[in-house]
Amino acid sequence: MSAATTRSRTPDRLCAEAVDLARAAAEEAAAPGVVGEHVGLESEGDRVVTHFFECKELGYRGWRWAVTVARASRAKIVTLDEVVLLPGPDALLAPEWVPWSERLRPGDLGPGDLLPTDAEDLRLEPGYSGEEEPVPSAAVSEEMAELVEAEDAEVTAGAPANLPVVPSRGSIASVAEELGMRRARVLSRYGLHVAADRWEESYGAKTPMAQAAPASCVSCGFLQPIGGSLGQAFGVCANEFSPADGHVVSLAYGCGGHSEAAVMPKPPQPAPPVIDETRVDPFPLRPAADSGSVPAVSDGEAADLGHS
Repeated sequence: MSAATTRSRTPDRLCAEAVDLARAAAEEAAAPGVVGEHVGLESEGDRVVTHFFECKELGYRGWRWAVTVARASRAKIVTLDEVVLLPGPDALLAPEWVPWSERLRPGDLGPGDLLPTDAEDLRLEPGYSGEEEPVPSAAVSEEMAELVEAEDAEVTAGAPANLPVVPSRGSIASVAEELGMRRARVLSRYGLHVAADRWEESYGAKTPMAQAAPASCVSCGFLQPIGGSLGQAFGVCANEFSPADGHVVSLAYGCGGHSEAAVMPKPPQPAPPVIDETRVDPFPLRPAADSGSVPAVSDGEAADLGHS
């Protein structure tokens, strides 16, 4: 370490003792009564020292008044350089500013709000370029373009949505319009992957609901297929009792509302009656004389047998 570096880290004695000068400068720049106690100093270089004073201003908790003083070489007088209000280590600071395009989150768009899309948005690509070579995602394939060129068809300039009149029949723009491609931009491969990752995270195979499901959505009768390349991995749930009702779900997702996971049991059938209640059996109020286990005898016969 050089001698110059050592001197710069050691506060100058006269500048370090100029606390009253620094306080007077801070009180002149600040409002009355907001300059607090002296909380330290810091050497900024040779014969340059910054004094820090506590700030009592409401809303500036942890901030400090920083007053920098200095003196010339071989001079005995300390002069004032600058007075600023700086945040301290534990100061209350506003969060770092983030552009609105990065602050926007799903669900922030409300009725009447307009969300402009960047011209170079990576999630989109031209739906139809109007050139002889169609975009890779276009329904008009290279074979179709070669066929149109062989038939000497008309090639219009610009996308079909920007044409002032309906394109003439036989042109690439006309074929694109018939195929439902009258859109200036469509999802790019990057946009498809981003959407697929987002849907897979919300309603995919790794969610707790899918892990506990008895079967996956690919075999569920409530799954509504979707078109396009995303239809190979996703569909729309149409089960009103499912937590994913109306959402795009992965074919590997599942829930307890699977159409084939459980079969409703049949209603129990009562057992056939043991007693036939359709007949009426006569039941005498008085029992017959000979219905007991002891035969009925007359009083005389009982006397002969020694019965009293």
